[in-house]
Amino acid sequence: MLLPRSGDVLHVTKAASVQFASPMLFRVIRVHDWPTYEGWVWLDGYELNSAGDAVERRSIFVQVNGLRPVGKAPDPRARNARQPAARPSTAPARSARAHR
Repeated sequence: MLLPRSGDVLHVTKAASVQFASPMLFRVIRVHDWPTYEGWVWLDGYELNSAGDAVERRSIFVQVNGLRPVGKAPDPRARNARQPAARPSTAPARSARAHR
């Protein structure tokens, strides 16, 4: 498997490290380039709940081959974005010269 990238959502289980006997979803913020054992990597990111919301920021040390990609995280800006209010139609705008 390739190294995860920022924004990737991973299913982290004990295949990645014995500390994850209870699986979790994890959204990657960054992959550290720290020297580690072959095939292992430090990840910073957020543990996600079943709705995909971040519940805890974490740094985890895992085997890359034990990570299972789930997909890209949903863009929170799209989910929380406000839609502009519809403007009521009004009379056509007058040019500034018409008022001289």
